[in-house]
Amino acid sequence: MHVVNADIETIFRKVADLLDILNANPFRIRAYRNAAATIAGLSRDVADMVSRNEDLTRLPGIGRDLSKKILEIVETGHLRFLDTLEKNAHASFSELMEIPGLGPRKVKALYDALDIRNIEELEEAAEQGRIALVAGFGKKSQQNILKEIVRRKERSRRITYQAAMFAAEPLLSYLRACDDITQVAIAGSFRRCRETIGDLDLLVTCRRGADAVRHFTRYDGVADILSSGNTRSSVVLHSGLQVDLRVVPQVSWGAALLYFTGSWQHNIALRKLAIGRGLKLNEYGLFREHERIAGKSEKEVYACLDIPFIAPELREDRGEIQAAAKHQLPALVSLDDIRGDLHMHTTRTDGHNSILQMAEAAQSKGYEYIAITDHSRQVRIAHGMDAEALAAHIEDIDAIQRKMPGIAILKGVEVDILRDGTLDLPDEILQQLDIVICAVHYHFDLSLQQQTRRIIKALEHPCTRILAHPTGRLLTRRQPYAVDMQAVMKAARDTGCVLEINSAPKRLDLNDQHCRMAKEMGVKVSIDSDAHSTGDLDFLQNGINQARRGWLEPEDVINTRSLTELKKLLQQEA
Repeated sequence: MHVVNADIETIFRKVADLLDILNANPFRIRAYRNAAATIAGLSRDVADMVSRNEDLTRLPGIGRDLSKKILEIVETGHLRFLDTLEKNAHASFSELMEIPGLGPRKVKALYDALDIRNIEELEEAAEQGRIALVAGFGKKSQQNILKEIVRRKERSRRITYQAAMFAAEPLLSYLRACDDITQVAIAGSFRRCRETIGDLDLLVTCRRGADAVRHFTRYDGVADILSSGNTRSSVVLHSGLQVDLRVVPQVSWGAALLYFTGSWQHNIALRKLAIGRGLKLNEYGLFREHERIAGKSEKEVYACLDIPFIAPELREDRGEIQAAAKHQLPALVSLDDIRGDLHMHTTRTDGHNSILQMAEAAQSKGYEYIAITDHSRQVRIAHGMDAEALAAHIEDIDAIQRKMPGIAILKGVEVDILRDGTLDLPDEILQQLDIVICAVHYHFDLSLQQQTRRIIKALEHPCTRILAHPTGRLLTRRQPYAVDMQAVMKAARDTGCVLEINSAPKRLDLNDQHCRMAKEMGVKVSIDSDAHSTGDLDFLQNGINQARRGWLEPEDVINTRSLTELKKLLQQEA
């Protein structure tokens, strides 16, 4: 089987949580948590690194012992140490800790008080009102647990785009290595770059007489074959992801790619457009009566419908067909447009690389500038800085800048928005910075009115430049907090503040519809990696995908500007 990074991350997080429940050495617990974070942040496939005999101990936080455990996971798909821990604790404890708000200590408290070992027992106890009686919980906690169990059931089949990508890449390589298969593409929601993926839709063409389905089902990552025919097959990978394969004729390649990429609503709208021209459109081609007039390529099909090519990210039936007909499609932003990255962390707080290493990695990407934005003191788990520590950090950034004249290293901070909307650091230190990013990291449970007022007050602070991950969500794990985004965007526009598209795979926050709203309201955005290691800088492509789904163009994004233009823009907003 092929192990992907998400598998290793999950195993290490389970180990850390179970060690916590078993009251193990805190340093050992932290080592596994840091290793999980390192693996989650890698832009490369760890299994590929193992196959190349690369030294895993060069990764941040990965020593010889953890390197051996990664090797075991890659080779076997399991970790014997985790099996032992699950026997000593309870295997389902890890599942319980997937419920937001239930960390290792609370899971242990529920077990000690109510002998709760799994989700089913948790749900039953909550419905019976027994959880509210456990010390440290209460009725509100009980209600939240029930809500999160419902949400967990709703999202259980979906994974993040990046997790799907890690699962898809080795499968694509396997199929492309087959001489009989001539074309391979992923269609569906993955090609539209949706933030979470339910399954993968694979299309292939092959040489006459080839058995592509048989080759597909022999992939070593396949755990279960759901169906297998001459031109179609469905399998489930060891990761749990379902993959559907369709073999299509070369003459229909473009039509099939078009049909299986677009949302259902987009495809309906296209078919109506075809009918209006006396044509019929399906996955086999575009037809005038019985004559196929297009189908080899998507551009060919679109051209015969008298509209230009529509980027896959836009194919959601949100006005893209009408815009195409009027030749008013946006010139979507791309990674090549990005001049710098304005949100990243270093070893000063919870990052894994130094200022110098982050700057060198960014310079190798051709960036003109970066902003170092480590956490403020409120984020204690990340070793956040007080004013004195930030002052010393500013000096460190200046010292590195003198060594690296080829890239501008802006001095910044990710400062917490406190419950009352004030910022976590005094104005005197914030005024010494080039850029101040504010963010919500605590008190997610405020009412919509309270949360909205809190954030707007922070935007009105004269030092604030960017609002990071504006809705606080974690994909497949935590819902957005209640906030009036229209009111927040109006405040951002009035104050000249910028909203972030956070590119971390589990955030992608702003979402695509909020990106579109920002564009329509005249609010600028910043597409940032929120990198905690040099490898995380590659996350920026995730944010680009999100921006494109939100119809954003280079002019809508502040870090497409040159350093001179960016500084002028930030000064105007001061």
